[in-house]
Order: sequence, then C-alpha cells, then structure tokens
Amino acid sequence: IPQKLKQLNQFPDFNNYLIFVLTRLKSEDEPTRSLSGLILKNNVKAHFQSFPPPVAEFIKQECLNHLGDASSLIRATIGILITTIASKGELQMWPELLPQLCNLLNSEDYNTCEGAFGALQKICEDSSELLDSDALNRPLNVMIPKFLQFFKHCSPKIRSHAIACVNQFIMDRAQALMENIDTFIEHLFALAVDEDPEVRKNVCRALVMLLEVRIDRLIPHMYSIIQYMLQRTQDSDENVALEACEFWLTLAEQPICKDVLTAHLVQLIPILVHGMRYSEIDIILLKGDVEEDEAVPDSEQDIKPRFHKSRTVTLAHEEQRGGDGDGDGDDEDDDDTLSDWNLRKCSAAALDVLANVFREELLPHLLPLLKELLFHLEWVVKESGILVLGAIAEGCMQGMVPYLPELIPHLIRCLADRKALVRSIACWTLSRYAHWVVAQPPELYLKPLMTELLQRILDSNKRVQEAACSDTPCSQEYIQKLMPPLIQKWNELKDEDKDLFPLLECLSSVATALQSGFLPYCEPVYQRCVTLVQKTLAQAMMYNQHPEQYEAPDKDFMIVALDLLSGLAEGLGGHVEQLVARSNIMTLLFQCMQDTMPEVRQSSFALLGDLTKACFVHVKPCIAEFMPILGTNLNPEFISVCNNATWAIGEICMQMGAEMQPYVPMVLNNLVEIINRPNTPKTLLENTAITIGRLGFVCPQEVAPMLQQFIRPWCTSLRNIRDNEEKDSAFRGICVMIGVNPGGV
Repeated sequence: IPQKLKQLNQFPDFNNYLIFVLTRLKSEDEPTRSLSGLILKNNVKAHFQSFPPPVAEFIKQECLNHLGDASSLIRATIGILITTIASKGELQMWPELLPQLCNLLNSEDYNTCEGAFGALQKICEDSSELLDSDALNRPLNVMIPKFLQFFKHCSPKIRSHAIACVNQFIMDRAQALMENIDTFIEHLFALAVDEDPEVRKNVCRALVMLLEVRIDRLIPHMYSIIQYMLQRTQDSDENVALEACEFWLTLAEQPICKDVLTAHLVQLIPILVHGMRYSEIDIILLKGDVEEDEAVPDSEQDIKPRFHKSRTVTLAHEEQRGGDGDGDGDDEDDDDTLSDWNLRKCSAAALDVLANVFREELLPHLLPLLKELLFHLEWVVKESGILVLGAIAEGCMQGMVPYLPELIPHLIRCLADRKALVRSIACWTLSRYAHWVVAQPPELYLKPLMTELLQRILDSNKRVQEAACSDTPCSQEYIQKLMPPLIQKWNELKDEDKDLFPLLECLSSVATALQSGFLPYCEPVYQRCVTLVQKTLAQAMMYNQHPEQYEAPDKDFMIVALDLLSGLAEGLGGHVEQLVARSNIMTLLFQCMQDTMPEVRQSSFALLGDLTKACFVHVKPCIAEFMPILGTNLNPEFISVCNNATWAIGEICMQMGAEMQPYVPMVLNNLVEIINRPNTPKTLLENTAITIGRLGFVCPQEVAPMLQQFIRPWCTSLRNIRDNEEKDSAFRGICVMIGVNPGGV
C-alpha cells in the first residue's frame, strides 16, 4: 500500500481526487470518505510545499466550504486537514482562514458551527503561541471574546469546544485571555454544574491550570472551588473525576495549600482513598483474575526494555508517578492496556504529595480507614489499603513508626496472598519502608522479607515477578544474603531461556542500587551480557543472509542485556572502565545503534549515554562514527528512541566541550524542530531543551544564532521541572548564548 500511494502521489491531480472523495462523494460510506481525508492529511504533512498552487487552493476552499457536513466524522476529518495545513506554516499564508472560521461560528446551522469550532480547537492546540504573536496581528484579541460568548450556547458540544479553545491559552498567559480573565472565571463558575461530562471535564481542567498561573483570581472563591472539586473528584464520569483529582496535585504545590485545605481533609482523604481502588475495567484489562501465567508464552510486549529516564526530572505530578529512581512512585500499572495516568494513579499521587505537605497531621484522617482497608475480606479493598500505606510512606514516616512492628509482618504475609495484584502491590509498599526494615534487628523483619521476596522472583505470576525484581535491592549490608541465590539462578539458566528476562531486570536494579558493592559479581555478569548481544547480532546477520536456513533471532535477549549493561555502567560508574577496555562493546554498540528494531536502538542510546558518563575515554574515539547515527535518530515518530538519542547527545556535549563544534550541524536543526513540534510528549520536550542548552553551553557561537527559534518553547519546557544538574548546565548554556546573541531573546 505505501508503494502504491507513493506512485499515485506522482500525479498532481491525486490530491484533488482525495479532497473530492472527502467533501463531495456523498454516495460513499463515511469511513471511506474519512480515510481519503486522512491520506490527504498525510500527503499535506509530507510535501504540501510541493503541491501545485491551484491544487493547494482547491483543497483549502473545499475544506472551508464543507465544514458543515452532516457527518461528525467528516467534519472532524476536515478539521484535522485544516489544522495540518495551518501547522505547515500556512497560517500566515492563509489569511482568510481564521476570519472565515470565526464567521462560521455565527451560523444558525449546528453542523456548520460545530465543524468550525472543531477546526478552531485543533488550530488552538497546535498553534497557540503563533495565535498570541504579532506575526498574525494578534487574532486572539478577537477570538477569546468570541469563544467566551459560546460558553452559554444551547449545545453541550459547542460549550465544550469553546472552553477547550480558551483553555489552550491559560498556561502561556495569553494577553487577550488575561484581559478577559474575570469574565472567563465567571463563565466557568456558571458551567460548574453542567449536565454534560465533557463540559465539566473542561471546566475542571481550566480551574487546575488557573490554580497554577492565576491563583490570585481564585483565592476569593477558594472555599467554593474546593467544595466543587470534592464533588467532581467523585464524578460518575471517570474522565471528569481524573481532571478534578489533578486539582489536589496542583494545590499541594501552592504555598496556600495548608491554610485553605486543612479544614477539608476530613472530606478529601476518604475520597482519594476510594479513588485508589482498581475499577472493574482495570481488573479485566490487567487480567486480575489470572493468577498463574508463568507458563503462558511471553508476547512481544511482555518483555519490554526500560524507558531510560535520562536523569531529567519530569513535571511535578509525573515525578509522583515515576518516583525518584529507587521505587518511590506509584505502583506503575505497567500494562499497555491501561492508560499511563488514571484515577487510581492520580489519587495515589495526590495522597503522596499531600502527605509531604501535612505530614503526621494526615494520620488522624487515615488511620481509621487503613485499619478497615488493610484487613478487609475483599481483595480489591485490601489492595487499595496497601497502596495507601505505600503512598504515605515518605510524608508520614515518623508518625507511622509506632505502627510498623504490626504492619510490616502483615505486609510480608500479603506477599503470599492468593491474589497476584495484592502480592504485587505488597512488594512495592514494602520497598517504601525498606530503610526502616533494615534498621531493625535482621531476624525480626529482614530475614522473613528477603525469604519471601526471593520466592516472589519465581512467582507463578509475571507481574509479581517483576515487582519483586524491582524491589529486591535494599541495602549493601545484606548483599551476601541476596546475591548467592541470584547468581545460582543466573548460572542455571541457559542463554536462550526466557527466565533470564526477570533475572536480568532484577540484576540491573541490584547493580544500580549497590553501586561498588556489586563489583565482586560484575565481571561474569558483564561478560554474559556482551555475549548475549554478540550472539544475537551474529544470528541476525545469518538470518539476513540466508533467511531460508536460519530463524530470526529473538532480539529481546539483546535488549535486556543492553539494559543490564546500562545498569552496570550507572551503578559502577568509573569502575566499569576496565570491563569496557577488555571487551568489544563499542563495536557491538555501533551495530546495535543501527538496528532496524526501534527498541534495540532505544536501549543502545541509553547505554551510550551511561558509558559516556562512566568512561568517556572509550567512547570518545567512536564519536565521529556515532554522531551521524544519533542525528538521524532524532525522529519524534519513535518517541523513546528519539528521547534516548537526545539525552545521549546532551551527555556527550558535557564531555566533549568545544570539540563538539563539528557535530552541531548534524543535530541542531532536528532538536529545534522537535522543541517546536506540536503535541510533543513532555519528557522528550524536557530532554530536548536540556540538550539544546548543553549544546549552546559548549558551542555558543554555533547555536546562539538560532536562539530566537527555540527560546520560548525552551523556557516553557523547563519552567516546571525541579532544579537539578541537567537543568543547571542547560540554563548556563542559555545565558552564554544570550551573551552571544542578545537580539535572539
């Protein structure tokens, strides 16, 4: 199909046919018409600049003429097509677009009004900064008041569109919105009890963002807003409840949190605790009724390479999800069938941050609930209680100490619970209290805990195996007890045995946690990982040359081996240098970085970054070969690959210094394009900003001329992350570049 489409694109009229099918061929079914529009959208995205002018004009006119199609699917497709054209730099070249769309909002025909609003919402999402700039003569001065008029429209879909459009400009404090802020807030309050869940969701989203950027305007109404959010956090629509739950995360970061929230804790805490239960659909998606699955063959998604976090802290509420590198996060329902962020996780994160604000003051509201939950007969309720106990571990630790002699044995018993999800969450919660456990006499808690955890590594359920592997390392003091059974298992398993996967993951965590304490065990582990990579590459070469004679290799072995090597490099630091010196890992890494499988490249770039930090002396001779590969992988279509390549470039910058100069042209344009790209995930944006800053720090003369093209998204990307070493070096880079090119700001 891609080849056929490529052939058809050789004909200039092909795109005329596509827009004709989308807008005029009413005899065709809607999915076919919509598909025609999506193919056209991809063509626009790939090479709109090469469209003949008459074709481009015809497409634009057809879009505007048919926004009122009777089909909501066709209207949405036309809206996507319009915003794709606009995002290709055509917003300036299509001056009649915004005025015409705003005029169409006045239509008495519902379909026309809704179609125009759908297109405007997409444009606001993709081009918010441009709309608030002088380049277009600040159209928001007209658009914002226009949108506000539609907050009272009789159609809930139109009301929802109107709020969503305005919401796009809150975080950037668009001038036109700030001038109408009181009217906006007044209109939001009027929609607080709207019967439509999508409207309520957008109202909650607006209030959460306003809490962050214009709290001064909300303070006079804070009591009412908190009461409203308490109701919405219990909304029957989970999407509304999730948006409302974000409010508590944001409020916890505000200086006024204690003053305004203390009186409401008695209502809030039970609501958050209830939100931490698995829903029925969660249990189905997580296969919570499947207790034994170790005999089920692993699907490709069962064994996933780690997503290398690149030491760059994400936004505050994401930190609560992801923890700080030692297991201190939510239990991460790491299943692709569940959304990354749901009400359970948000409730747990909110309780976590509030525990850090209120400390022991939270316990009078929590302890009666915990007593009931932890010993409940229903496993779903008990599981949520164990999650609650883990969520408050950091903030309420001092107040929990008197209860731990009773609670820790109970949690250890839960490691043998009949329900796998209970065993899994018990692993995580125990890891949150591990530092207390190891401070007690070993016979009391540590010995039974380690005995049970090591059994869980070989649990009949894969999720439990993973949780146990993640949470096993807790103290160098007990390494002698921990390592022998792991090494025994390591020696028993053959290279092609898939039971190696959880063990490799476990050893990666152990190596990272123990650091130099892992030195006595590192050589055989390192060598086996190199062998696994070498074997897989050799099998791949044989298969590529003679596919009829050889089977395709299972590259998962190579991926987890690369990840364990990353763990070793991260944990051992400079001690890994001798191992690298005695191996051909740099040659193997060069091949892995060019592998056709994205996951292999992802893990390769993670390892490259870790080796750059640990022993750059062995990386530096390869830089001339590595940098072009890194540059070609700055492709955001493969988010994780792009993220790790970006991070590795940033680490290389800090080691290379001014010698980075010849490689700036290979990466800078791609990095600037990524940071300006609409809808780029936050983690990639943050890592891109860090790397641009570092590149400018070591090569300011080469990077500073482009300052104007990235300074605004750079500031937006990093303003909400906590200060750390990466942010510091990137910020210094920006300062140096401003000195070189002050006109770029």
